[in-house]
Amino acid sequence: MIRFRLKELLAEREFQERRVVTLNEVAAATGIHRATLSKIANEPGYNTGTDNLDRLCNYFACSIEKLVEHIPSE
Repeated sequence: MIRFRLKELLAEREFQERRVVTLNEVAAATGIHRATLSKIANEPGYNTGTDNLDRLCNYFACSIEKLVEHIPSE
């Protein structure tokens, strides 16, 4: 299964900037619909396009490995 670490990256940015970072703010900055961001953050196994992954990596200034994690099937 693929796990998105969006919530962790949001929490890290909030800590660094010492303020709340909302999904609406990320949506405005990335052009990704807020509902899509919510699905990425909250629905295990959600399937999103590589363009969204690229936009999120650019927003968080991170590599794909920080945003996406592979969880081996049991």
